[in-house]
Amino acid sequence: MPALGDSKKTALRMRPLLIGTRGSPLALWQANHVRDLLIANGLPPCDVDFAVIKTSGDTIQDVALREFGGKGLFTKEIDEALLGGRIDLAVHSMKDLPTVLPSGIAIGATLRRGDVRDALIARDWQSVKQLPPGAVLGTSSLRRQAQIRRLRPDLEIIGFRGNVETRIRKLDEGKAQATVLALAGLERLGLTDHVTEILPTVLMLPAVAQGAIGVAMREKDGRVAALLAPLNDVATATAVDCERSFLKELDGSCRTPIAGLAEIENDLLRFRGLILTPDGKTWHEVEMAGQVADAARIGSDAGKDLLASAGPDFLTDFRAG
Repeated sequence: MPALGDSKKTALRMRPLLIGTRGSPLALWQANHVRDLLIANGLPPCDVDFAVIKTSGDTIQDVALREFGGKGLFTKEIDEALLGGRIDLAVHSMKDLPTVLPSGIAIGATLRRGDVRDALIARDWQSVKQLPPGAVLGTSSLRRQAQIRRLRPDLEIIGFRGNVETRIRKLDEGKAQATVLALAGLERLGLTDHVTEILPTVLMLPAVAQGAIGVAMREKDGRVAALLAPLNDVATATAVDCERSFLKELDGSCRTPIAGLAEIENDLLRFRGLILTPDGKTWHEVEMAGQVADAARIGSDAGKDLLASAGPDFLTDFRAG
């Protein structure tokens, strides 16, 4: 007699490998990209499929997500499906993931990173510098808001929710004169023709893990781990590990304007981090370098260094508000 649960395990092995994903065009592109990589590494096309899952972050519109729990809103329902065995892996933008993953979930692969920079999209001007005083720039990212305010305190910054296409459409509707979006997402969707300025990281430091795609799996799922191993890009995973260690040290959330970027050249890792007040008037920066093998420690030390220089109340003064 088969043991209790054997039939369920057999059914899971017989069904196609299910990739859980959000339903936005960018999320679907990322999920299809993972599927293509799995097939290129030997998985038959008929053995992998999708499960589109609507998350709380997709449901809540026209309200700042930080008022409802921040990053976890884009992963909660997908995490539940993964832990419940309804899907076998999940594809995420790494910058959307909380610093502490739910118990039982691990990152099985971090794909080669796309462009980390942000891009300005404006209808009548070619750069942030050219925007006239009082021009309206829409972005829902506190990090982008704070850094734009640091560069151009004379601009009016408004919240801008929705997927990439929705935000571009809002510009056409005149709801703002400009917006700032991740260049990697625009490249993946074939929308770079809308870009009017690529912002160098010295002016706009990116979000932690921006441009990176992560594939989540159940811990101890040996079959999925073996399938994902060839997809993992070690350099990207190392850089992202450094950045996420920095964010974790700061207890970062959607309420905190935090930016961080790790770059690797040969065997040397260089990290830059930034924290700001939401109005962009006050900021603290850090730069550290070291061996690639020390990536997580470098990120953690950078976070501790910033907390020491900014003081214990710098983040808490506005994070609780």
